[in-house]
Amino acid sequence: AGPSCRRYVSGGRCKSTAKLDGKVVIITGANTGIGKETARDLARRGKVIIACRDISKAEAAASEIRAETGNQQVIVKKLDLADTKSIREFAETFLAEERELHILINNAGVMLCPYSKTADGFEMHLGVNHLGHFLLTFLLLERLKQSAPARIVNVSSLAHHGGRIRFHDLHGEKSYNRGLAYCHSKLANVLFTRELARRLQGKFQRQAEFTANSLHPGSVHSELVRHSFVMTWLWKIFCFFLKTPWEGAQTSVYCAVAEELESVTGQYFSDCQPAYVSPRGRDDETARKLWSVSCELLGIQWD
Repeated sequence: AGPSCRRYVSGGRCKSTAKLDGKVVIITGANTGIGKETARDLARRGKVIIACRDISKAEAAASEIRAETGNQQVIVKKLDLADTKSIREFAETFLAEERELHILINNAGVMLCPYSKTADGFEMHLGVNHLGHFLLTFLLLERLKQSAPARIVNVSSLAHHGGRIRFHDLHGEKSYNRGLAYCHSKLANVLFTRELARRLQGKFQRQAEFTANSLHPGSVHSELVRHSFVMTWLWKIFCFFLKTPWEGAQTSVYCAVAEELESVTGQYFSDCQPAYVSPRGRDDETARKLWSVSCELLGIQWD
């Protein structure tokens, strides 16, 4: 049962050989795990910008990827999603340096952190996983539009099934559970993707090729569980049943490059195919409300 069980666990493969010649990709949190493997794959196809908080780790990952792929266009930029000032600085620098942006992969994430807040006072999971990426996407949207066909890929999780958007206590000040906080933030990713796709479609009938999709990478053996001793221990025991980071990156790569997805938008994928979204993840009213509350919290107008 070994190899076939392993094959089952490893899930779908991205079979597309699409090249991204002359195209520019940004991947957040691409210095370890799934993000790094996504960057490694896309660096074989085109120019990749690795946007990370830890520059030394990111540089190490980038030089390894450059050496392996022979692509010198793997560039590291500082981005701390827990600080809106850093997000704005990143976007400003990027827009000044790059004329085009074709693919934005919002991959970075925190998981199971003890209660803490971002520089702007947002609960850490919601702040980094949702609000940070929401602001980043907002700041880069015009450049993506100008570069269409373009794609936005939001890495969510199966954990969105356990989430709800607690508008009465968004920052977990009344009650906090780090497992649930992660689930809530992953549900926010699904709802953001859905509402973004809806808004983009309304604006560009002629440009169906500007898309936004979300995905579940699979249960992956990565550093995400570092804040939890029990999870780290369970991960070690059950690693046979977990995807490798390379396997976990397949659906991100698929959403970024697969030819058959060029006009597919607002969908949620797992194992390189459409997957079931929880009823809460399909609630348009919640999606709209989350959008306006996010704009309010970030002090932006995004219509």
